Amino acid sequence: MFWPMLAIALGFLGIAVLGVLAVKVFIEAQRLGHQVTRTTQRINRAAEDLERAATDLAATGEALH
Repeated sequence: MFWPMLAIALGFLGIAVLGVLAVKVFIEAQRLGHQVTRTTQRINRAAEDLERAATDLAATGEALH
């Protein structure tokens, strides 16, 4: 009777450990998703700034030409 109870207890413990790890992975995946979103916004903002600067530079070049 000892071995079946031990097997059930170890099985439950294994499932509990996998559950905790799954929650940790989920939280880290959410953090990564938020970080990717913020980085994408920063890249888009930098691209807009670069486009604006290039437009101003082109206008200045045309004025000098």
